[in-house]
Amino acid sequence: MTDVTIASFNVKNLIGAEKEYYRFQSYTPEEYAWKKDWLADQILTMDADVIGFQEIFEETALRDVIAEADVRGAALNDATIPDRSKRYHKKAIFRKLAYDAYSDAALAFAPNAADTGEPGQRRPGVAVLSRLGFVGAPEIIQDLADPLVIPFQPLRGLDAADAGSFTLRRISRPILKVRIPMGQATVTVFNCHLKSKLGEFFTPEGEETPPEADLTRYDPLGRALGALRAALRRMAEAWVLRKEIVAELDKGRPVIVMGDFNDGEHAVSSEIVSGEAPFKNYAWMLRHDARHGNDRYTSGENRQITEAVESLRLHSAEKLFVRKSLRDMVYTTAFGGVFESIDQIYLSRHFHPDAQEQLGEMTYFSVFNDHLTDGSHAEAPYNKLASDHGQIMAHLRV
Repeated sequence: MTDVTIASFNVKNLIGAEKEYYRFQSYTPEEYAWKKDWLADQILTMDADVIGFQEIFEETALRDVIAEADVRGAALNDATIPDRSKRYHKKAIFRKLAYDAYSDAALAFAPNAADTGEPGQRRPGVAVLSRLGFVGAPEIIQDLADPLVIPFQPLRGLDAADAGSFTLRRISRPILKVRIPMGQATVTVFNCHLKSKLGEFFTPEGEETPPEADLTRYDPLGRALGALRAALRRMAEAWVLRKEIVAELDKGRPVIVMGDFNDGEHAVSSEIVSGEAPFKNYAWMLRHDARHGNDRYTSGENRQITEAVESLRLHSAEKLFVRKSLRDMVYTTAFGGVFESIDQIYLSRHFHPDAQEQLGEMTYFSVFNDHLTDGSHAEAPYNKLASDHGQIMAHLRV
C-alpha cells in the first residue's frame, strides 16, 4: 500500500514584484516577500505529494515559492529529525515529521492562452507539482479545436429557429491534465479553475467601461444579466471538463479532479463535472418510450442503468470524509457572512469504499482555512496578500 496526499491550492494572484496583473494591482517588493513567505509556510504545512495550484501568473514566481518552502523544510528537518547517531532515530514519528523536499519533483505549468503579458490585463493559469512525477507529457485544455455549440430546445409552440444557441471556443482558464503514478497504478489528475461568479459585461463602442460597472447608476437587471453570462460560461466549461473525465473513465483509468470550481458541491456546474447520481430504482420509472401507464424499466435494465451511471460518477472527497467522521462543516471561502466550500477534490469510484474495483481509499481529509476571515466583519479585515481560499488535501491509501 502507498500513502499519497493530494491538495488543491488557490494562491490568489501569484506574480513577481512590481508587475501589474490587474488594473492598478501589483505587489511592492516587500508585499511580494510577505506573500512568498506566507505561501511557502502553507506548502510546508501541507507537505503534500501532489499540489494543484490556481491563479498562477508566472511559473518563475511559483518556483521561487517552492524553493523557499524547501529551504524552510531543510531547516526544520535539521532541527527536528535525529541523525543516525541517536538510538531512537528509527521511531515512526520522525518519518511523519520529516519534510520531503520538492527539488526532484515534477512541475507542469499551464499559462492562460488569453494572457498577452500586457500590464493590468494579465490572465492567470494553473500548475501541478508532483513528487511522484508524471507519466507522459502534461496536456493543456483551453482553446477548443471543435467549438462547443449548445443548441436550445424551442418551447412548445415556438419555431426552432427562435430557440438560439451558445457557442464556446475557449474556456476562461486552462485545464491541466496530468497522469501520475500512485503505487502500482497511474491516475489521471485534472486541475481546473472554472469561470468565477463575477458578471460579464460589454463595453459599448467609444466607451471605456461597461455601463453596469458604474455603481453610481446601479443597473440591477444589467448586472443580473452579467451574472447569467458568467454562470452559463462556467457550466459550459464544466461540460468540457466532464467530457475529458468520461474519456478517461471509459478507458478504465482512475481519475481525480481538483481545483477552484467557483461553486459549491450541489451547484449545477459541479454536478456536471461529477456526473449525476443514480435514481433509487429505475424499475419505478416510466420508460422513455412508454406506450402505456405501466410501461416501466425492468429489474435487469435497472441494474444496467445504475451501473452505467455509477461507473462514470465522481465522488466528493469532502463528503466521503464527512461520511466517515463526525465533522459536519468544511469551508474554503468566507465573504459577506457566507462560509462555503468552492474548492473541490473529486475521486472516481476507484477510491470509493463501496466499489468492487477499489484501487484505494481516502483515509483523511484536511482543510487549511485558519487564515480565512469574513470580509464583512469589522474586527477581521481582509488580508489581500494571503490567499482568499482555504487549501484542501485528500489523504489516499492506494
